Amino acid sequence: MSIIHWLIVLAPVALIGLPVVKILKRMGFSGWWGLLALAPLANLIGLWVLASIEWPSQRKE
Repeated sequence: MSIIHWLIVLAPVALIGLPVVKILKRMGFSGWWGLLALAPLANLIGLWVLASIEWPSQRKE
């Protein structure tokens, strides 16, 4: 595989994964959840989990 093939593979990872990790860290979750955004079925499960939990803005302190 040439360098072009690696760029085609790694560019979407960087363009999708890094912003997702930053958002997840702001929400108070581990950045490893960002790996779910790259897996086709796992991202739907991750979105379902994030949609059904109590959000930090809804927590009573």
